[in-house]
Amino acid sequence: MGATGLAHVEPDGEPYAEAVSPTVTLYKQSVGTMDNNAYLLVASSGSLLIDAAARPQILRRLVEGRHVDAIVTTHRHHDHIGALADLAVATGARLYAGAPDASAIRNDATTGELTGVWDGDVIGFGDTQVEVVGLVGHTPGSVALLYRGDETHLFTGDSLFPGGPGRTRSPRDFASLMGDLETKIFGAFPDETRVHPGHGDDTTLGAERPHLAEWRARGW
Repeated sequence: MGATGLAHVEPDGEPYAEAVSPTVTLYKQSVGTMDNNAYLLVASSGSLLIDAAARPQILRRLVEGRHVDAIVTTHRHHDHIGALADLAVATGARLYAGAPDASAIRNDATTGELTGVWDGDVIGFGDTQVEVVGLVGHTPGSVALLYRGDETHLFTGDSLFPGGPGRTRSPRDFASLMGDLETKIFGAFPDETRVHPGHGDDTTLGAERPHLAEWRARGW
């Protein structure tokens, strides 16, 4: 096995756990054939699940014995919604997604009520919350979620990875995503901000910031 990076997890393996503030613990679980990351933020009186992507039995085990206040889907792609209907029933949680993607997620995942959110909205769990940042480009309604703990934590779905932005389908979509990343993410948060992507290992904004011009020049 080669070297692994920050907060590495193996597909369908054991979750990674880290205290991200005095009152909140983060669990990272990789699920499914596409190595999707699901994240569970656990506070003293509630929790929040990010991307019920696949392998519902594994995710049910992850949340077992915990009150799940909310499940947030970062974007509409099929590999991020495969376990959403199952986990919604199992937990009774409120469901959220970026407003421009909400209808597609509701239809494709066959869920019930799902609330659309965007810039400036907050989603509560237990006695704390995450903030919503809309990022247009990978899909029309992709969102990142911001948790302000001991350091800043950004859950970026497939909009930002170690090494560059997420996949886009046109130069216009790429320009939109890069613009949002530069202004709403790199322009708003410090280098030590942790980035928790939708697949693979974590990174920091400081590690990625020197490469913004390179990403712009290559066009992906």
